[in-house]
Amino acid sequence: MADGDNRLTIDAQASNCSASSQRKRSAVASHDLVISPVSSKSELKAFVDLPWRLYVEDPHWVPPLKSEVHGIISPARNPFFDHAEAQYFLARRGQKVVGRISAHFDRLAHSMPAEQGMGPGAGNFGLFEAGDAEIGAALIRAAEGWLRTKGMTRVVGPISLSIWEEPGLLIEGFDHAPTVMMGHNSPAYRAMIEGAGYRPVKQLKTYELDITQEFPPLIQRIIASGEKNARIRIRPVDKSKFDEEAAVILRILNDAWGNNWGFVPITDHEVEHFGKQLKPIVREDLIMVAELEGEPVAFMITLPDLNEAIRPLNGSLFPFGWAKLLWWLRNPQVRTMRVPLMGVVQRLQASRLASQLAFMMIEYIRRNAVARYGASRGEIGWVLDDNQGMNAIADAIGSKVNKVYQIYEKAL
Repeated sequence: MADGDNRLTIDAQASNCSASSQRKRSAVASHDLVISPVSSKSELKAFVDLPWRLYVEDPHWVPPLKSEVHGIISPARNPFFDHAEAQYFLARRGQKVVGRISAHFDRLAHSMPAEQGMGPGAGNFGLFEAGDAEIGAALIRAAEGWLRTKGMTRVVGPISLSIWEEPGLLIEGFDHAPTVMMGHNSPAYRAMIEGAGYRPVKQLKTYELDITQEFPPLIQRIIASGEKNARIRIRPVDKSKFDEEAAVILRILNDAWGNNWGFVPITDHEVEHFGKQLKPIVREDLIMVAELEGEPVAFMITLPDLNEAIRPLNGSLFPFGWAKLLWWLRNPQVRTMRVPLMGVVQRLQASRLASQLAFMMIEYIRRNAVARYGASRGEIGWVLDDNQGMNAIADAIGSKVNKVYQIYEKAL
């Protein structure tokens, strides 16, 4: 990271500087607004802490655990940085932090075909927060400038930080809180990003449904037919074989999602990392694997909505938050269950069997979620807007779109 002493304020006297020389500066500012690269632990803390001030009046924002946010942005703690590089920026007016942004790129994403969304020369911005439009524009310019110095030729964002973490800008569904591992942002950010010359390239949708209600008769008949098929077995994961089960799911995931827009392979190190993070909220009866003639061909992961438990903690496990969270983890009783991932191997995706396996896994998990965890609401997502199969499944079980996230791109 650049040295904090390199900060520079641009005033009227500096307006004659050439565009090329301005891009070389380590900080960009307008009037009393200063944009500077994060270069110290205290600045990292300010970077993490900013949303607590910006969203203090937002009843639907869920404060994340600060320790988790530090883990995401730390190269020493997040295996994303095994194949990625990032620079964080802060915006200040005087001594007050008023905005933040990350600029980053993923070398694995560069190995993917450009027509799938990433590809060579693709950089990203994310973790975007800004107090007003001037701040937002200056932060985006700073991120773009850093990406240019790294040889990037276009920007895809916002993505915070990996496509597997919190991709997209919320543009619909501000009226209720996000579920675990989903983002939330100010409605004002859409105009800021589009005003900076970004165009929409992909939408991600989440669906919600009342899981206390049985599915329509047609879906029940499809499930019953599958239960009579001796070739099919739907089983819960075995947590005592966590690493083996994770490998099975990873193999299906990388095959099932391989042609999807934005896909970047998940590495073994990332699977191990995510596994450790999610293991406390993983429940065997909420994760299903579908086998066809003994071969695992599909999976569905469902998580209790951890946000319901951490929201009252206001970002900290101390002094008593850890005890409250530990108690909740022992027997999570929640209103909402989220399905973050589901996949069927590509060779079956065009067949009727694919939807049958999906309906069976959804139904078995639905029953367990209601009976054992007191859940009444399910959320599926995110789902790509052009994923016809998954959108059709969501429609068939009576779910409705409740949130839409948008990803943008811009040539540099």
